[in-house]
Amino acid sequence: MNTNHSRQGRNARWRFMTMLAVAASLPFAAHADAQEGIDPMAAAVAHSFTMIEQSFISLADAMPAEKYGFKPSDGEFKDARTFGEQVKHVACANFAFFNEIEKKEPPSGCATGGPSPAKTKAELMTYLRESFDYAQKVLRTMTSANALDPAGGPYGGPSTRLGITTLAVWHASDHYGQLVVYLRLNGIVPPASQPARSR
Repeated sequence: MNTNHSRQGRNARWRFMTMLAVAASLPFAAHADAQEGIDPMAAAVAHSFTMIEQSFISLADAMPAEKYGFKPSDGEFKDARTFGEQVKHVACANFAFFNEIEKKEPPSGCATGGPSPAKTKAELMTYLRESFDYAQKVLRTMTSANALDPAGGPYGGPSTRLGITTLAVWHASDHYGQLVVYLRLNGIVPPASQPARSR
């Protein structure tokens, strides 16, 4: 059996399964995304990314400015980031992931905050919003034709446009979960977890 032919067959099956998985998720894409006229491939991921964007920004805004230096102390939190450092890390990573998709040089040192001088809550909130705005803009250029184009770099390693985009969703969601604990330790219920107000 021709090894090259076998490899091509496996690659074709992998692409088909990826496209099938994405197509299955399309009914869950937000109605607003469909109205914007973006490609269904981008819409499928944009729905999840928009949800974590809204949850993360409202969570970051819910923490009082004077608590941005807070980090848990009871338990094993010796090298944990402060609340503000977590917010800055996510903003830097958003820029890094989507820079890699655009084949641009990502910011260095996102694990320790990256190059942005933002420090105060107001500055960090601006940086965070800018990072999500940029990410959304790049995400919306993804199509079924380019989703599997190579992308990657120091953040996430070698991957594809689709792979890096889903990594960005996971990354922000992971840190969101950590910061929910930070908020609750300060007696604050995260906005996304608050009961809906009756009208």
